[in-house]
Amino acid sequence: MTARRILLGVTGGVAAYKSAELVRLFVKAGHDVTVAMSEAACRFVTPLTFQALSGNPVYTTLWDERPQNGMAHIDLSRASDVFLIAPATADCIANLAHGLCGDLIGTLAAARACPLIVAPAMNRQMWENPPNQRNIRQLTEDGITVFGPAYGDQACRETGPGRMLEPEEIAERLESFFRPKPLAGKRVLMTAGPTFEPIDAVRGITNTSSGKMGYALARACRDAGARVTLVSGPTALSCPFDVRRIDVQSAQQMHQAVLAETASADIFIGVAAVADYHVVNRSEKKLKKNGSAPVIELAENPDILATVASLPAAPFCVGFAAESENLIDYADAKRRRKKVPLLVANLAREAMGTDDNTVTLLDDAGIHPLPAMLKDDVARAIVDHLARLVDPTISNQERTPG
Repeated sequence: MTARRILLGVTGGVAAYKSAELVRLFVKAGHDVTVAMSEAACRFVTPLTFQALSGNPVYTTLWDERPQNGMAHIDLSRASDVFLIAPATADCIANLAHGLCGDLIGTLAAARACPLIVAPAMNRQMWENPPNQRNIRQLTEDGITVFGPAYGDQACRETGPGRMLEPEEIAERLESFFRPKPLAGKRVLMTAGPTFEPIDAVRGITNTSSGKMGYALARACRDAGARVTLVSGPTALSCPFDVRRIDVQSAQQMHQAVLAETASADIFIGVAAVADYHVVNRSEKKLKKNGSAPVIELAENPDILATVASLPAAPFCVGFAAESENLIDYADAKRRRKKVPLLVANLAREAMGTDDNTVTLLDDAGIHPLPAMLKDDVARAIVDHLARLVDPTISNQERTPG
């Protein structure tokens, strides 16, 4: 993510302790963070904590005399790329909805010259209170972005909606907020992860795919503005926010799930490492040792990518090829055989289970090698290339952040 100047507003809720971790994550990512606190927030976390974590002075009052013109409420937001309020209490949200400027946070919001984002944090009944819901609707109508809240255990020993999102998710959402949106309005259907073909009740045929590349692409497509449906084989990865996930085990289950979703998709990306074969004579019970190895009969699995690409009204198809040798020759032959406009090729030994990847893109215009990068960066590069193929008319000016 490009280094940003972040103005973080902290209001008086117990979730203020999470904001300290949020500052740490932002600074670690290279951002410049300035913290403004309400009077109530200072009862939960001291300004010194935020000053130590951010490396910048902390502002707690409208009457701060450090700016030469005495106008911290104007200067702070004018020097920032975004104003994020986390946590945003019910009182803070009410003030924002009605334009009240009785404290530093409200005045900063009213005088801001940058986008405003709020991350609500409150008791579940306060969140569901009709006046609070009206205020949230007013914020969204005014163009203010709302992150969350989450559902879960609360400090009051109750469970429900109202928790502030965890700092890691807020940081990820902020990164997504600033990404260009070349796939806005597009519906992307994807596969990811390995498949598992049962041999008996406890054993099966699978591979070493971690699903990391597919999940990175799901995030990149979401960040680019697309609505993403992810058909995932078994992985240990959490579903990215704002991505709809359909969990499957076998290649046949993945095939059925994809075909059920294809009609509503504009783009299909087949990232999953799908097993080529399944076991015909699988046992419902665990096979026991009896002095001889069991005979396993295999049959070919359906080719999901080829099936989707051959549909009468096929979406724009992107395939993946993981090879052990002759990468470009085999990948190009696969792309032409399956008639897909874009194929991503990589060496299996360098990609499966790792955090980085080196890929080559193949399309009708030729071969486009990419340098070795983290999979998140590879995913964004693929999406940028994909967006230009889907809509060559998109200009840099039109690809604006959300």
